[in-house]
Amino acid sequence: MTNTSTSKLLLLAAGCAGALWLGACEQSQQAGNPETDAPDLAFERFKTRFIDSLWYYNPEWASDQGYHRYDSLLVIPTAARRQTEAAAQARRRQELGTIAVEKLSVNNQTDFYLIQNYLDRSRWYADTLRSWQWNPASYNLGGPVAELLNGRYHPLDRRLRAISEKIGHAVEYYEAAKQNISRPTEEHTKLAIDQTRGGLQVFGPALLDSISRSGLSEREKSDFRTRIATTKLEMESYVQFLETEVLPKGQFRSFRIGKALFDRKFAYDIQSTYTADQVYAKAQQHRRELLHDMGRRAARLWPKYFPGQPQPTDSIQLIRTVISKLSEKHAKPAEFAAAIKQQIPTLVKFVNDKKLLTQDPTKPLVVRDTPLYMRGSGAGASISAPGPYDKAANTYYNVEPVPAEWTPVQAESYLREYNDYTLQILNIHEAIPGHYTQLVYANRSPSLIKAIMGNGAMVEGWAVYTERMMLESGYGGGTDEMWLMWDKWNMRVTLNAILDHDVQVNNASQQAVVGMLMRDGFQEEREATGKWKRATQSQVQLSSYFTGYTEIYDLREELKREQGPRFDLKTFNEQFLSYGSAPVKYIRNMMLKKA
Repeated sequence: MTNTSTSKLLLLAAGCAGALWLGACEQSQQAGNPETDAPDLAFERFKTRFIDSLWYYNPEWASDQGYHRYDSLLVIPTAARRQTEAAAQARRRQELGTIAVEKLSVNNQTDFYLIQNYLDRSRWYADTLRSWQWNPASYNLGGPVAELLNGRYHPLDRRLRAISEKIGHAVEYYEAAKQNISRPTEEHTKLAIDQTRGGLQVFGPALLDSISRSGLSEREKSDFRTRIATTKLEMESYVQFLETEVLPKGQFRSFRIGKALFDRKFAYDIQSTYTADQVYAKAQQHRRELLHDMGRRAARLWPKYFPGQPQPTDSIQLIRTVISKLSEKHAKPAEFAAAIKQQIPTLVKFVNDKKLLTQDPTKPLVVRDTPLYMRGSGAGASISAPGPYDKAANTYYNVEPVPAEWTPVQAESYLREYNDYTLQILNIHEAIPGHYTQLVYANRSPSLIKAIMGNGAMVEGWAVYTERMMLESGYGGGTDEMWLMWDKWNMRVTLNAILDHDVQVNNASQQAVVGMLMRDGFQEEREATGKWKRATQSQVQLSSYFTGYTEIYDLREELKREQGPRFDLKTFNEQFLSYGSAPVKYIRNMMLKKA
Protein backbone atom coordinates (compact mmCIF):
# COMPACT_ATOMS: atom_id res chain seq x y z
CA MET A 1 0.00 0.00 0.00
CA THR A 2 2.90 2.22 -0.38
CA ASN A 3 2.68 5.49 -2.29
CA THR A 4 5.60 5.27 -4.65
CA SER A 5 6.21 7.44 -7.65
CA THR A 6 6.03 5.98 -11.13
CA SER A 7 8.13 7.28 -14.00
CA LYS A 8 6.51 10.25 -15.72
CA LEU A 9 6.21 10.73 -19.46
CA LEU A 10 8.48 13.50 -20.63
CA LEU A 11 10.09 16.75 -19.65
CA LEU A 12 9.19 20.27 -20.70
CA ALA A 13 12.27 21.58 -22.48
CA ALA A 14 14.16 23.94 -20.21
CA GLY A 15 15.38 26.32 -22.86
CA CYS A 16 19.00 26.74 -23.85
CA ALA A 17 20.32 25.65 -20.46
CA GLY A 18 18.54 22.30 -20.78
CA ALA A 19 19.82 21.83 -24.31
CA LEU A 20 23.38 22.59 -23.22
CA TRP A 21 23.07 20.11 -20.36
CA LEU A 22 21.84 17.41 -22.71
CA GLY A 23 24.79 18.01 -24.98
CA ALA A 24 27.16 17.66 -22.06
CA CYS A 25 25.37 14.49 -21.00
CA GLU A 26 25.72 12.93 -24.43
CA GLN A 27 29.39 13.89 -24.60
CA SER A 28 30.05 12.41 -21.18
CA GLN A 29 28.91 9.04 -22.45
CA GLN A 30 32.15 8.80 -24.37
CA ALA A 31 34.03 8.64 -21.08
CA GLY A 32 34.96 5.11 -20.10
CA ASN A 33 35.43 2.23 -22.53
CA PRO A 34 33.45 -0.91 -21.64
CA GLU A 35 35.75 -2.99 -23.85
CA THR A 36 38.97 -2.03 -22.06
CA ASP A 37 37.93 -0.98 -18.54
CA ALA A 38 37.21 -3.49 -15.81
CA PRO A 39 33.54 -4.52 -16.33
CA ASP A 40 32.33 -3.35 -12.91
CA LEU A 41 34.12 -0.01 -13.18
CA ALA A 42 32.65 0.60 -16.62
CA PHE A 43 29.21 -0.31 -15.37
CA GLU A 44 29.49 2.04 -12.38
CA ARG A 45 30.25 4.86 -14.83
CA PHE A 46 27.27 3.87 -16.92
CA LYS A 47 24.98 3.84 -13.86
CA THR A 48 26.03 7.41 -13.00
CA ARG A 49 25.21 8.59 -16.51
CA PHE A 50 21.98 6.60 -16.55
CA ILE A 51 20.75 8.12 -13.28
CA ASP A 52 21.64 11.65 -14.40
CA SER A 53 19.59 11.15 -17.54
CA LEU A 54 16.78 9.43 -15.62
CA TRP A 55 16.24 12.44 -13.37
CA TYR A 56 16.45 14.93 -16.22
CA TYR A 57 13.63 13.21 -18.08
CA ASN A 58 11.61 12.43 -14.92
CA PRO A 59 11.75 15.53 -12.68
CA GLU A 60 8.80 14.56 -10.49
CA TRP A 61 10.22 11.11 -9.83
CA ALA A 62 13.52 12.83 -9.01
CA SER A 63 11.79 15.14 -6.51
CA ASP A 64 10.05 12.16 -4.93
CA GLN A 65 13.43 10.50 -4.39
CA GLY A 66 14.86 13.65 -2.82
CA TYR A 67 16.83 14.86 -5.87
CA HIS A 68 15.73 18.47 -6.22
CA ARG A 69 17.73 19.87 -9.10
CA TYR A 70 14.69 19.77 -11.39
CA ASP A 71 11.89 20.62 -8.95
CA SER A 72 10.77 23.59 -11.04
CA LEU A 73 10.35 21.59 -14.24
CA LEU A 74 7.07 20.10 -15.36
CA VAL A 75 6.43 17.11 -17.61
CA ILE A 76 4.22 18.12 -20.54
CA PRO A 77 2.96 14.77 -21.88
CA THR A 78 2.70 15.55 -25.59
CA ALA A 79 3.35 13.12 -28.44
CA ALA A 80 6.56 14.98 -29.30
CA ARG A 81 7.84 14.56 -25.77
CA ARG A 82 7.05 10.84 -25.79
CA GLN A 83 9.13 10.55 -28.96
CA THR A 84 11.99 12.44 -27.32
CA GLU A 85 11.94 10.11 -24.34
CA ALA A 86 11.79 7.05 -26.58
CA ALA A 87 14.94 8.23 -28.37
CA ALA A 88 16.74 8.85 -25.07
CA GLN A 89 15.80 5.41 -23.80
CA ALA A 90 16.98 3.83 -27.04
CA ARG A 91 20.40 5.41 -26.46
CA ARG A 92 20.51 4.03 -22.93
CA ARG A 93 19.46 0.59 -24.17
CA GLN A 94 22.14 0.60 -26.85
CA GLU A 95 24.82 1.55 -24.33
CA LEU A 96 23.60 -1.12 -21.90
CA GLY A 97 24.01 -3.67 -24.66
CA THR A 98 27.79 -3.05 -24.72
CA ILE A 99 28.17 -4.30 -21.15
CA ALA A 100 29.04 -7.98 -20.57
CA VAL A 101 26.59 -8.77 -17.78
CA GLU A 102 28.14 -12.18 -17.11
CA LYS A 103 31.41 -10.48 -16.10
CA LEU A 104 29.81 -8.22 -13.50
CA SER A 105 29.64 -8.85 -9.76
CA VAL A 106 26.45 -10.41 -8.45
CA ASN A 107 25.31 -7.04 -7.07
CA ASN A 108 25.94 -5.27 -10.35
CA GLN A 109 24.24 -8.03 -12.31
CA THR A 110 21.10 -7.23 -10.33
CA ASP A 111 21.46 -3.52 -11.13
CA PHE A 112 21.93 -4.41 -14.80
CA TYR A 113 18.70 -6.40 -14.89
CA LEU A 114 16.79 -3.70 -13.02
CA ILE A 115 17.87 -1.07 -15.55
CA GLN A 116 17.09 -3.40 -18.44
CA ASN A 117 13.62 -4.11 -17.04
CA TYR A 118 12.99 -0.38 -16.51
CA LEU A 119 13.89 0.46 -20.11
CA ASP A 120 11.82 -2.37 -21.58
CA ARG A 121 8.91 -1.69 -19.23
CA SER A 122 8.87 2.04 -20.02
CA ARG A 123 8.58 1.45 -23.73
CA TRP A 124 5.89 -1.19 -23.25
CA TYR A 125 3.89 1.14 -21.02
CA ALA A 126 4.11 3.98 -23.54
CA ASP A 127 3.68 2.01 -26.78
CA THR A 128 1.50 -0.98 -25.84
CA LEU A 129 -0.36 -0.45 -22.57
CA ARG A 130 -0.82 3.27 -23.35
CA SER A 131 -2.37 4.17 -20.00
CA TRP A 132 -1.57 7.83 -20.80
CA GLN A 133 -4.47 7.53 -23.22
CA TRP A 134 -7.13 5.83 -21.10
CA ASN A 135 -6.33 6.93 -17.53
CA PRO A 136 -7.37 10.58 -16.96
CA ALA A 137 -6.41 10.23 -13.28
CA SER A 138 -2.72 10.25 -14.21
CA TYR A 139 -2.90 14.03 -14.76
CA ASN A 140 -3.06 15.96 -11.49
CA LEU A 141 -0.82 18.85 -10.43
CA GLY A 142 -2.04 18.63 -6.84
CA GLY A 143 0.29 15.75 -5.95
CA PRO A 144 3.69 17.12 -7.04
CA VAL A 145 2.91 20.59 -5.70
CA ALA A 146 1.89 19.21 -2.31
CA GLU A 147 5.07 17.15 -2.08
CA LEU A 148 7.20 20.23 -2.75
CA LEU A 149 5.22 22.39 -0.33
CA ASN A 150 5.40 19.82 2.48
CA GLY A 151 9.10 19.06 1.99
CA ARG A 152 11.78 20.31 4.31
CA TYR A 153 14.87 19.70 2.18
CA HIS A 154 15.26 23.37 1.15
CA PRO A 155 14.21 26.71 2.64
CA LEU A 156 10.59 27.68 2.04
CA ASP A 157 11.44 30.43 -0.45
CA ARG A 158 13.33 28.04 -2.72
CA ARG A 159 10.49 25.52 -2.65
CA LEU A 160 7.92 28.19 -3.40
CA ARG A 161 9.89 29.46 -6.38
CA ALA A 162 10.08 25.90 -7.73
CA ILE A 163 6.31 25.49 -7.35
CA SER A 164 5.64 28.83 -9.02
CA GLU A 165 7.81 27.93 -11.99
CA LYS A 166 6.25 24.46 -12.27
CA ILE A 167 2.63 25.59 -12.27
CA GLY A 168 3.51 28.35 -14.72
CA HIS A 169 3.02 25.64 -17.37
CA ALA A 170 -0.38 24.42 -16.13
CA VAL A 171 -2.15 25.54 -19.31
CA GLU A 172 0.10 23.44 -21.57
CA TYR A 173 -0.04 20.52 -19.14
CA TYR A 174 -3.82 20.20 -19.04
CA GLU A 175 -4.18 20.92 -22.75
CA ALA A 176 -1.85 18.00 -23.45
CA ALA A 177 -3.84 15.84 -21.02
CA LYS A 178 -7.08 16.59 -22.86
CA GLN A 179 -5.45 15.81 -26.20
CA ASN A 180 -4.14 12.50 -24.90
CA ILE A 181 -7.43 11.14 -23.59
CA SER A 182 -9.08 8.76 -26.03
CA ARG A 183 -11.70 6.20 -25.04
CA PRO A 184 -10.77 6.19 -21.35
CA THR A 185 -12.23 3.79 -18.83
CA GLU A 186 -15.27 5.09 -16.99
CA GLU A 187 -13.72 4.07 -13.67
CA HIS A 188 -10.53 6.07 -14.19
CA THR A 189 -12.52 9.04 -15.47
CA LYS A 190 -14.57 9.19 -12.28
CA LEU A 191 -11.42 8.73 -10.19
CA ALA A 192 -9.80 11.63 -12.05
CA ILE A 193 -12.76 13.89 -11.27
CA ASP A 194 -12.61 13.06 -7.56
CA GLN A 195 -8.84 13.35 -7.25
CA THR A 196 -8.58 16.55 -9.29
CA ARG A 197 -11.15 18.15 -7.02
CA GLY A 198 -9.09 16.95 -4.10
CA GLY A 199 -5.97 18.36 -5.74
CA LEU A 200 -7.57 21.80 -5.87
CA GLN A 201 -7.33 21.90 -2.07
CA VAL A 202 -3.53 22.03 -2.39
CA PHE A 203 -3.85 25.52 -3.88
CA GLY A 204 -5.89 26.81 -0.97
CA PRO A 205 -5.13 28.74 2.24
CA ALA A 206 -2.04 26.76 3.28
CA LEU A 207 -0.16 27.60 0.09
CA LEU A 208 -1.38 31.20 0.02
CA ASP A 209 -0.35 31.67 3.65
CA SER A 210 3.11 30.26 2.88
CA ILE A 211 3.49 32.82 0.11
CA SER A 212 2.44 35.69 2.38
CA ARG A 213 4.99 34.85 5.10
CA SER A 214 7.80 34.02 2.66
CA GLY A 215 10.75 36.18 1.70
CA LEU A 216 9.69 36.36 -1.93
CA SER A 217 9.61 39.81 -3.49
CA GLU A 218 6.25 41.47 -3.96
CA ARG A 219 6.54 40.91 -7.72
CA GLU A 220 7.22 37.20 -7.17
CA LYS A 221 4.28 36.92 -4.79
CA SER A 222 1.97 38.63 -7.26
CA ASP A 223 3.08 36.40 -10.15
CA PHE A 224 2.73 33.33 -7.96
CA ARG A 225 -0.84 34.17 -6.94
CA THR A 226 -1.74 34.76 -10.58
CA ARG A 227 -0.31 31.36 -11.51
CA ILE A 228 -2.27 29.71 -8.69
CA ALA A 229 -5.48 31.27 -9.99
CA THR A 230 -4.67 30.08 -13.52
CA THR A 231 -3.85 26.57 -12.30
CA LYS A 232 -7.11 26.30 -10.39
CA LEU A 233 -9.02 27.42 -13.47
CA GLU A 234 -7.23 24.80 -15.55
CA MET A 235 -7.98 22.06 -13.04
CA GLU A 236 -11.62 23.10 -12.84
CA SER A 237 -11.71 23.16 -16.63
CA TYR A 238 -10.27 19.65 -16.70
CA VAL A 239 -13.00 18.42 -14.35
CA GLN A 240 -15.62 20.15 -16.52
CA PHE A 241 -14.11 18.55 -19.62
CA LEU A 242 -14.39 15.10 -18.06
CA GLU A 243 -17.91 15.71 -16.74
CA THR A 244 -19.44 17.41 -19.77
CA GLU A 245 -17.50 16.00 -22.73
CA VAL A 246 -16.08 12.62 -21.76
CA LEU A 247 -18.68 11.07 -19.45
CA PRO A 248 -21.80 11.99 -21.51
CA LYS A 249 -20.38 10.43 -24.68
CA GLY A 250 -20.12 7.06 -22.98
CA GLN A 251 -17.31 6.02 -25.32
CA PHE A 252 -15.40 3.99 -22.77
CA ARG A 253 -13.12 1.03 -23.04
CA SER A 254 -13.22 -1.77 -20.50
CA PHE A 255 -11.04 -1.41 -17.43
CA ARG A 256 -10.10 -5.08 -17.95
CA ILE A 257 -6.81 -5.40 -19.82
CA GLY A 258 -7.11 -9.12 -20.68
CA LYS A 259 -4.71 -12.04 -20.26
CA ALA A 260 -1.97 -11.06 -22.72
CA LEU A 261 -1.48 -7.58 -21.26
CA PHE A 262 -1.95 -8.81 -17.69
CA ASP A 263 0.74 -11.48 -18.07
CA ARG A 264 3.21 -9.03 -19.59
CA LYS A 265 2.48 -6.35 -16.98
CA PHE A 266 2.91 -8.95 -14.25
CA ALA A 267 6.33 -9.89 -15.65
CA TYR A 268 7.51 -6.27 -15.84
CA ASP A 269 6.03 -5.03 -12.55
CA ILE A 270 6.45 -8.05 -10.27
CA GLN A 271 9.69 -9.53 -11.67
CA SER A 272 9.02 -12.84 -9.96
CA THR A 273 10.38 -16.32 -10.52
CA TYR A 274 6.72 -17.28 -10.89
CA THR A 275 4.34 -16.51 -13.76
CA ALA A 276 0.98 -14.86 -13.22
CA ASP A 277 -0.77 -18.22 -13.67
CA GLN A 278 1.51 -19.91 -11.13
CA VAL A 279 0.83 -17.21 -8.54
CA TYR A 280 -2.90 -17.58 -9.17
CA ALA A 281 -2.67 -21.34 -8.54
CA LYS A 282 -0.55 -20.86 -5.39
CA ALA A 283 -3.07 -18.37 -4.04
CA GLN A 284 -5.90 -20.83 -4.58
CA GLN A 285 -4.00 -23.49 -2.61
CA HIS A 286 -3.13 -21.04 0.18
CA ARG A 287 -6.78 -20.05 0.48
CA ARG A 288 -7.65 -23.66 1.29
CA GLU A 289 -4.83 -23.89 3.86
CA LEU A 290 -5.95 -20.70 5.60
CA LEU A 291 -9.57 -21.84 5.81
CA HIS A 292 -8.42 -25.07 7.46
CA ASP A 293 -6.37 -23.20 10.09
CA MET A 294 -9.16 -20.71 10.72
CA GLY A 295 -11.58 -23.54 11.33
CA ARG A 296 -9.30 -25.11 13.96
CA ARG A 297 -8.77 -21.84 15.82
CA ALA A 298 -12.43 -20.81 15.69
CA ALA A 299 -13.40 -24.19 17.16
CA ARG A 300 -11.05 -23.66 20.10
CA LEU A 301 -12.38 -20.14 20.70
CA TRP A 302 -16.07 -21.05 20.53
CA PRO A 303 -16.53 -22.17 24.16
CA LYS A 304 -14.77 -18.98 25.39
CA TYR A 305 -17.07 -16.56 23.58
CA PHE A 306 -20.26 -18.65 23.30
CA PRO A 307 -20.33 -20.76 26.48
CA GLY A 308 -23.11 -23.30 26.59
CA GLN A 309 -24.16 -22.63 22.99
CA PRO A 310 -24.02 -25.42 20.37
CA GLN A 311 -21.10 -25.04 17.99
CA PRO A 312 -22.08 -24.67 14.29
CA THR A 313 -21.34 -27.78 12.25
CA ASP A 314 -20.62 -25.70 9.15
CA SER A 315 -16.98 -24.55 9.31
CA ILE A 316 -17.60 -21.32 7.38
CA GLN A 317 -20.45 -20.35 9.68
CA LEU A 318 -18.31 -21.18 12.71
CA ILE A 319 -15.44 -18.98 11.53
CA ARG A 320 -17.73 -16.13 10.54
CA THR A 321 -19.51 -16.12 13.91
CA VAL A 322 -16.28 -16.04 15.94
CA ILE A 323 -14.72 -13.34 13.74
CA SER A 324 -17.88 -11.28 14.00
CA LYS A 325 -17.66 -11.46 17.77
CA LEU A 326 -14.00 -10.44 17.84
CA SER A 327 -14.71 -7.57 15.42
CA GLU A 328 -16.97 -5.88 17.95
CA LYS A 329 -13.85 -4.44 19.62
CA HIS A 330 -12.89 -1.36 17.59
CA ALA A 331 -12.17 2.34 17.83
CA LYS A 332 -14.83 5.02 17.57
CA PRO A 333 -14.97 6.90 14.23
CA ALA A 334 -13.41 10.10 15.61
CA GLU A 335 -10.63 8.14 17.35
CA PHE A 336 -9.51 5.97 14.44
CA ALA A 337 -6.35 7.88 13.52
CA ALA A 338 -5.44 8.39 17.19
CA ALA A 339 -5.71 4.64 17.80
CA ILE A 340 -3.20 4.02 15.03
CA LYS A 341 -0.77 6.60 16.38
CA GLN A 342 -0.94 5.20 19.92
CA GLN A 343 0.20 1.74 18.82
CA ILE A 344 3.48 2.80 17.18
CA PRO A 345 5.60 2.94 20.39
CA THR A 346 4.43 -0.55 21.35
CA LEU A 347 5.65 -1.94 18.03
CA VAL A 348 8.99 -0.17 18.35
CA LYS A 349 9.54 -1.65 21.81
CA PHE A 350 8.61 -5.18 20.75
CA VAL A 351 11.01 -5.17 17.79
CA ASN A 352 13.80 -3.89 20.05
CA ASP A 353 13.08 -6.31 22.89
CA LYS A 354 12.97 -9.32 20.57
CA LYS A 355 16.02 -8.12 18.62
CA LEU A 356 14.27 -8.64 15.28
CA LEU A 357 16.30 -5.94 13.53
CA THR A 358 18.08 -2.66 14.24
CA GLN A 359 15.85 0.41 14.03
CA ASP A 360 16.77 4.02 13.37
CA PRO A 361 14.95 6.31 15.84
CA THR A 362 16.22 9.43 14.05
CA LYS A 363 13.94 8.94 11.03
CA PRO A 364 10.60 10.69 11.66
CA LEU A 365 7.29 8.84 11.21
CA VAL A 366 4.30 11.19 11.05
CA VAL A 367 0.70 9.90 11.13
CA ARG A 368 -1.58 12.18 9.12
CA ASP A 369 -4.94 12.19 7.36
CA THR A 370 -4.54 11.04 3.78
CA PRO A 371 -4.33 14.17 1.58
CA LEU A 372 -7.45 14.73 -0.51
CA TYR A 373 -5.60 14.37 -3.82
CA MET A 374 -4.60 10.81 -2.80
CA ARG A 375 -8.03 9.58 -1.73
CA GLY A 376 -10.54 7.54 -3.65
CA SER A 377 -8.40 4.55 -4.72
CA GLY A 378 -9.80 2.20 -2.08
CA ALA A 379 -6.61 2.01 0.02
CA GLY A 380 -7.43 2.95 3.63
CA ALA A 381 -3.81 3.51 4.63
CA SER A 382 -0.47 4.06 2.90
CA ILE A 383 3.09 5.23 3.45
CA SER A 384 4.69 8.23 1.72
CA ALA A 385 8.42 7.82 2.26
CA PRO A 386 11.36 10.07 1.35
CA GLY A 387 13.88 8.93 -1.22
CA PRO A 388 17.59 8.13 -0.83
CA TYR A 389 18.64 11.73 -1.55
CA ASP A 390 16.45 13.11 1.23
CA LYS A 391 16.80 10.52 3.99
CA ALA A 392 16.13 12.89 6.89
CA ALA A 393 12.70 13.98 5.62
CA ASN A 394 9.48 12.82 7.24
CA THR A 395 7.85 9.51 6.38
CA TYR A 396 4.09 10.03 6.36
CA TYR A 397 1.68 7.33 7.48
CA ASN A 398 -1.46 8.30 5.55
CA VAL A 399 -4.73 7.26 7.17
CA GLU A 400 -8.09 7.92 5.53
CA PRO A 401 -10.42 9.21 8.25
CA VAL A 402 -13.90 7.76 8.47
CA PRO A 403 -15.86 10.01 6.07
CA ALA A 404 -18.29 12.31 7.84
CA GLU A 405 -20.92 11.67 5.17
CA TRP A 406 -21.07 7.93 5.90
CA THR A 407 -24.11 6.59 7.66
CA PRO A 408 -23.63 4.95 11.07
CA VAL A 409 -24.07 1.55 9.39
CA GLN A 410 -21.33 2.28 6.84
CA ALA A 411 -18.95 3.58 9.51
CA GLU A 412 -19.60 0.55 11.71
CA SER A 413 -18.89 -1.79 8.79
CA TYR A 414 -15.55 -0.07 8.14
CA LEU A 415 -14.49 -0.04 11.79
CA ARG A 416 -15.43 -3.68 12.32
CA GLU A 417 -13.07 -4.53 9.46
CA TYR A 418 -10.29 -2.49 11.12
CA ASN A 419 -10.99 -3.76 14.63
CA ASP A 420 -8.56 -3.78 17.54
CA TYR A 421 -6.81 -6.90 16.27
CA THR A 422 -6.48 -6.09 12.58
CA LEU A 423 -5.55 -2.49 13.35
CA GLN A 424 -2.40 -3.83 15.02
CA ILE A 425 -1.60 -5.94 11.96
CA LEU A 426 -2.22 -2.93 9.73
CA ASN A 427 0.30 -0.93 11.77
CA ILE A 428 2.88 -3.72 11.53
CA HIS A 429 2.36 -3.79 7.76
CA GLU A 430 2.44 -0.06 7.10
CA ALA A 431 4.81 1.12 9.80
CA ILE A 432 6.99 -1.05 12.05
CA PRO A 433 8.68 -3.22 11.01
CA GLY A 434 6.86 -3.09 7.65
CA HIS A 435 6.95 -0.39 4.98
CA TYR A 436 8.39 2.41 7.10
CA THR A 437 11.28 0.28 8.37
CA GLN A 438 12.01 -1.33 5.01
CA LEU A 439 12.15 1.99 3.19
CA VAL A 440 14.53 3.43 5.80
CA TYR A 441 16.84 0.50 5.09
CA ALA A 442 16.38 0.90 1.33
CA ASN A 443 17.62 4.48 1.52
CA ARG A 444 20.85 3.19 3.06
CA SER A 445 21.51 0.70 0.27
CA PRO A 446 25.00 1.17 -1.28
CA SER A 447 23.34 0.64 -4.66
CA LEU A 448 21.32 3.70 -5.69
CA ILE A 449 19.68 1.66 -8.45
CA LYS A 450 18.28 -0.82 -5.94
CA ALA A 451 16.98 2.03 -3.80
CA ILE A 452 15.24 4.08 -6.49
CA MET A 453 13.87 1.24 -8.65
CA GLY A 454 11.78 -0.22 -5.88
CA ASN A 455 10.05 -3.48 -6.72
CA GLY A 456 6.44 -3.41 -5.54
CA ALA A 457 6.29 -7.13 -4.81
CA MET A 458 9.37 -6.95 -2.59
CA VAL A 459 8.09 -3.85 -0.78
CA GLU A 460 4.59 -5.22 -0.22
CA GLY A 461 5.86 -8.76 0.34
CA TRP A 462 8.18 -7.58 3.12
CA ALA A 463 5.30 -5.82 4.88
CA VAL A 464 3.16 -8.99 4.74
CA TYR A 465 6.10 -11.15 5.84
CA THR A 466 6.66 -8.96 8.91
CA GLU A 467 3.08 -9.53 10.06
CA ARG A 468 3.69 -13.27 10.31
CA MET A 469 7.23 -12.81 11.60
CA MET A 470 6.01 -10.61 14.47
CA LEU A 471 3.32 -13.10 15.50
CA GLU A 472 5.78 -15.99 15.26
CA SER A 473 8.06 -14.00 17.59
CA GLY A 474 5.31 -13.73 20.20
CA TYR A 475 3.53 -10.48 19.35
CA GLY A 476 -0.04 -10.62 20.59
CA GLY A 477 0.82 -13.37 23.04
CA GLY A 478 0.34 -16.18 20.55
CA THR A 479 -3.42 -16.23 21.23
CA ASP A 480 -5.90 -17.90 18.92
CA GLU A 481 -7.68 -14.55 18.70
CA MET A 482 -4.64 -12.82 17.23
CA TRP A 483 -3.74 -15.67 14.90
CA LEU A 484 -7.33 -16.10 13.69
CA MET A 485 -7.53 -12.42 12.81
CA TRP A 486 -4.13 -12.59 11.11
CA ASP A 487 -5.42 -15.56 9.11
CA LYS A 488 -8.33 -13.37 8.05
CA TRP A 489 -5.93 -10.54 7.20
CA ASN A 490 -3.65 -12.89 5.28
CA MET A 491 -6.71 -14.23 3.47
CA ARG A 492 -7.19 -10.68 2.22
CA VAL A 493 -3.68 -10.75 0.72
CA THR A 494 -4.39 -14.14 -0.82
CA LEU A 495 -7.74 -13.13 -2.26
CA ASN A 496 -6.15 -9.94 -3.62
CA ALA A 497 -4.09 -12.09 -5.98
CA ILE A 498 -7.10 -14.22 -6.90
CA LEU A 499 -9.48 -11.35 -7.59
CA ASP A 500 -6.80 -9.40 -9.48
CA HIS A 501 -6.51 -12.28 -11.93
CA ASP A 502 -10.24 -13.05 -11.93
CA VAL A 503 -11.22 -9.43 -12.64
CA GLN A 504 -8.62 -8.60 -15.28
CA VAL A 505 -8.35 -11.99 -17.02
CA ASN A 506 -11.47 -14.01 -16.23
CA ASN A 507 -14.03 -11.16 -16.45
CA ALA A 508 -15.39 -11.75 -12.94
CA SER A 509 -18.39 -9.59 -12.07
CA GLN A 510 -18.71 -7.23 -9.14
CA GLN A 511 -21.29 -9.53 -7.58
CA ALA A 512 -18.98 -12.53 -7.83
CA VAL A 513 -15.96 -10.68 -6.45
CA VAL A 514 -17.77 -9.05 -3.54
CA GLY A 515 -19.43 -12.37 -2.75
CA MET A 516 -16.07 -14.17 -2.68
CA LEU A 517 -14.51 -11.55 -0.42
CA MET A 518 -17.39 -11.64 2.03
CA ARG A 519 -17.71 -15.44 1.96
CA ASP A 520 -14.12 -16.74 1.87
CA GLY A 521 -12.50 -13.55 3.19
CA PHE A 522 -15.08 -12.89 5.93
CA GLN A 523 -14.87 -9.21 4.99
CA GLU A 524 -17.38 -6.54 5.79
CA GLU A 525 -19.40 -5.28 2.82
CA ARG A 526 -17.74 -1.85 2.93
CA GLU A 527 -14.28 -3.42 2.63
CA ALA A 528 -15.35 -5.81 -0.11
CA THR A 529 -16.96 -3.15 -2.29
CA GLY A 530 -13.93 -0.90 -1.78
CA LYS A 531 -11.66 -3.70 -2.97
CA TRP A 532 -13.78 -4.17 -6.10
CA LYS A 533 -13.37 -0.49 -6.84
CA ARG A 534 -9.64 -0.76 -6.38
CA ALA A 535 -9.48 -3.80 -8.68
CA THR A 536 -11.14 -1.79 -11.45
CA GLN A 537 -8.57 1.02 -11.11
CA SER A 538 -5.36 -1.03 -11.03
CA GLN A 539 -3.90 -4.11 -12.64
CA VAL A 540 -1.30 -6.52 -11.20
CA GLN A 541 -0.60 -4.39 -8.10
CA LEU A 542 -3.05 -6.44 -6.03
CA SER A 543 -1.01 -9.55 -6.88
CA SER A 544 2.19 -8.05 -5.48
CA TYR A 545 1.41 -8.70 -1.80
CA PHE A 546 0.95 -12.45 -2.03
CA THR A 547 3.72 -12.94 -4.58
CA GLY A 548 6.38 -11.08 -2.60
CA TYR A 549 5.32 -12.57 0.73
CA THR A 550 5.45 -16.11 -0.66
CA GLU A 551 8.92 -15.63 -2.13
CA ILE A 552 10.35 -14.01 1.03
CA TYR A 553 8.93 -16.62 3.40
CA ASP A 554 10.12 -19.46 1.17
CA LEU A 555 13.61 -17.95 1.08
CA ARG A 556 13.74 -17.66 4.86
CA GLU A 557 12.62 -21.24 5.36
CA GLU A 558 15.18 -22.47 2.80
CA LEU A 559 17.99 -20.69 4.64
CA LYS A 560 16.75 -22.03 7.99
CA ARG A 561 16.99 -25.58 6.65
CA GLU A 562 20.45 -25.00 5.17
CA GLN A 563 21.94 -23.19 8.19
CA GLY A 564 20.27 -25.18 10.94
CA PRO A 565 21.28 -23.91 14.40
CA ARG A 566 23.44 -21.21 12.79
CA PHE A 567 20.34 -19.42 11.44
CA ASP A 568 19.68 -16.07 13.10
CA LEU A 569 16.45 -14.21 12.40
CA LYS A 570 17.88 -10.73 12.93
CA THR A 571 20.78 -11.48 10.59
CA PHE A 572 18.35 -12.72 7.93
CA ASN A 573 16.08 -9.67 8.24
CA GLU A 574 18.90 -7.15 8.09
CA GLN A 575 20.75 -8.88 5.27
CA PHE A 576 17.54 -9.12 3.26
CA LEU A 577 16.85 -5.40 3.75
CA SER A 578 20.40 -4.41 2.84
CA TYR A 579 19.69 -4.92 -0.87
CA GLY A 580 17.38 -1.94 -1.21
CA SER A 581 14.03 -2.75 -2.79
CA ALA A 582 15.28 -5.20 -5.43
CA PRO A 583 13.00 -8.01 -6.64
CA VAL A 584 13.03 -11.00 -4.29
CA LYS A 585 14.39 -13.33 -6.96
CA TYR A 586 17.55 -11.22 -7.18
CA ILE A 587 17.87 -10.82 -3.40
CA ARG A 588 17.54 -14.59 -3.11
CA ASN A 589 20.40 -15.08 -5.55
CA MET A 590 22.63 -12.63 -3.68
CA MET A 591 21.85 -14.07 -0.24
CA LEU A 592 22.35 -17.69 -1.27
CA LYS A 593 25.75 -16.85 -2.71
CA LYS A 594 26.73 -15.38 0.66
CA ALA A 595 25.22 -18.15 2.77
